[in-house]
Amino acid sequence: STRRVEQAIEMVSSYMTTVDQGGATAISAIHDDILQTHIMTRLDGPTLASAGCASSQLHALSTEEKLWRDICNHTWPSTNDPRVQHLISTFPAGHRSFFSDSFPTLDDHHHRRPSQPNPHRSSLPSELISAVDIHYQDKLIFSKVQEIETVTGWFLCSPFRVDLLGEKEIVPTQVKFEGGEDICRLNLEENLTLSWILIDPTRKRAANVSSLSPVSVQRHWLTGDIQVQYATILAGDRRGSTSEFVQCRMVVTWGGKAGGELHVREVSLQVEDMDGKNLSGKESLVILQEALESEGRKKGKRGERTERYEKYLELKKERRERKQRSERRLDMVCMITGFTIFIAFWTFVLSR
Repeated sequence: STRRVEQAIEMVSSYMTTVDQGGATAISAIHDDILQTHIMTRLDGPTLASAGCASSQLHALSTEEKLWRDICNHTWPSTNDPRVQHLISTFPAGHRSFFSDSFPTLDDHHHRRPSQPNPHRSSLPSELISAVDIHYQDKLIFSKVQEIETVTGWFLCSPFRVDLLGEKEIVPTQVKFEGGEDICRLNLEENLTLSWILIDPTRKRAANVSSLSPVSVQRHWLTGDIQVQYATILAGDRRGSTSEFVQCRMVVTWGGKAGGELHVREVSLQVEDMDGKNLSGKESLVILQEALESEGRKKGKRGERTERYEKYLELKKERRERKQRSERRLDMVCMITGFTIFIAFWTFVLSR
C-alpha cells in the first residue's frame, strides 16, 4: 500500500508540475472518473489534502466523502463501528473533519489552557467516546469503541479511568514472546502502536490523545506482566504547581510466557497530575475538552514524544525534590520550636 501511495504522489506531483509550467489543461483534460478512481483512491490523508490545493478541479474531487471515509476506516478500523460512523456523519465536513481532528496526534507544545476560563463555554459533554486501535507491525490486533456517560455523580467525583477490558478478559494475539525478556520488550517498543481517539459528540470534535509509539516498556514488579505505556502531556488547570501539566496516560498490559504467544490483559486510560494523583472525572473532562477544541495537531518524529515525556518526568522529579526539601525544613522548624518551648517551660518552672 505504501508503494501505491508513492506512485500516486508521483502522478499528482507531475500534474502539479505541469500546471506550474503553464500546462493548465493537463489535469483538466483528464476525466474526473479517472482521477477519482485511479489516483485519489491511492492517496493517504495528508497527500489527498495537499492535492486538493493544486487546482479547483482536484479540490472538488478531494472533498468527496467516500474518499475520506475509506481513509479513516483504513487508518483507524474502529471507525467502521456503526455508532462512530453515524457520529462522524454529523461533523461539519464528515470524515474529512474527523480526519483533520484526529490525524496524527495532539501537539502538546501548542496546547496551553488559558489562565482564565472561557465565560461563554457551555456545559461539559454528557458523553465521551473512545475509538481505540492497536497494531503490531502494522497488523491490527485490537480494536474497540467504548462510550462513557459523563454526567453521573459517580463519574464526576471518582478518579477518571477508562478500561476497555474486563477484569478477567484477555485478548489472544499472534505476537511471539521470543528471545528473552529484553528482546521481547524491544520488539514491543519498536513495533506496537496505539491510537486512542476521544470523540465529543456534543461539539463534533475529536483528538488522538495517544503518543502512537510507546514512551516506556517495563515489567510490572508484582505481576510480572509487561506494561507498554503511551502518554501525551497536556496543560493542567493552573490551580497549583501539581496541575501545571498533566499526563494523559495509556497502558497496554501484556501477559504470556517465553516461547509462547502474548495476550493483552489491560487497555486503560487515566489522567494524572505531577504528583502521580489520578484526576477526577470532572477535572479530567475539563482538561480533555480543552485539548479536543484546541487547533494544535502535529505529525512529530518518533522520538519527540518520548523526549517530551522524559522532560515531564524530570519536572516531576525536581518538584518532588523541592517538596522533600521543604518538608525537611518544616520538620526542622517544628523540632526547634518544640525544643524551644520545652526549654522555656522548664526554665520557667525551675526559676520559680
